[in-house]
Amino acid sequence: MSELQWFVLYTTSRSEKKVAKRLDEMGIEVYLPIIEELRQWSDRKKKVQKALFNGYVFVKTSKPKLWESLQVPGAVKFVNFSGEHATVREEEIATIKRILDTGVAIETDGSNIEAGEQVEILGGPLQNMKGECVNKGNKDYFIIRVPGINQNLLVNIERKYLKVI
Repeated sequence: MSELQWFVLYTTSRSEKKVAKRLDEMGIEVYLPIIEELRQWSDRKKKVQKALFNGYVFVKTSKPKLWESLQVPGAVKFVNFSGEHATVREEEIATIKRILDTGVAIETDGSNIEAGEQVEILGGPLQNMKGECVNKGNKDYFIIRVPGINQNLLVNIERKYLKVI
């Protein structure tokens, strides 16, 4: 039997939660990173939950069983790069989960960011994590790259909590 890997499933617009729920009901292991955002309407403010990566759901399955996941309404296709299915390593999924569990403010960024200083976080809930530090606008960000979907997680961390490696 083929080894289980995390594949990246592209969904129709704003249907990530429904697709993840349906896949889970089918017994397929799925991970949908969710963040909470404060939305402003003309008459009120409300906290809403949305997918961290718009249009993407991570599915842990084997290559021969990929088609099963595509049978779910809302599933469009598996992400491919150069004819190969995009996969995400277990460590990257664990990193995303750890960051979301801390509750720190987080953004996603799909642009190509030039390599910056390699740093380690000295304190707080993300202590000992290693990554890159870049300056974007007037803020310093700690970057975690998710190459399987060409996305970067940007966590705003003060420089005093970063040590250059």
